Amino acid sequence: MNSKVKMIVAIAAAVVVSAAGAGGAVWYFMPKPAAAGAKEAKKEAEKPKDGKPVKYVTLDKVIVMLRRGPNEADTHYLSTDLVLASEPAKEKETKENLPLLRSLAVRTLSSYTMADASAMTVDKYAAELNKAFNANYEHEHTEKPFVEVMIGKLIIE
Repeated sequence: MNSKVKMIVAIAAAVVVSAAGAGGAVWYFMPKPAAAGAKEAKKEAEKPKDGKPVKYVTLDKVIVMLRRGPNEADTHYLSTDLVLASEPAKEKETKENLPLLRSLAVRTLSSYTMADASAMTVDKYAAELNKAFNANYEHEHTEKPFVEVMIGKLIIE
């Protein structure tokens, strides 16, 4: 009987040590909670370079038919969702400009062929749209109500 008790105690001790080891491993590899420095970095990420807070306005479902290239019979489309970074004070004005921005985006993006569109990166699309928007607001002698345009989603088919 004495050896059976020793065996049960040994097995129980092994189970407790294994459970403690597994719990320690889970604790060690778990993501750590955000530190105060990380919270400050997040607040800084929400501010543009001049230190003002940012609001994001979306322009969903800009769909354009791409131009046909030489010897192309198929029709190709490009669909994108745009995100406009705006100062909180200019958020309403940015929303009021969405129809104009949609028109400018369609005009800019529909000038590409499938080959051109497939070769471009998301950053290149954003740069081209920013350039087109800047040129339009400069031509109209008005201040642009947003800081920059970013690509939220891009599908080329």
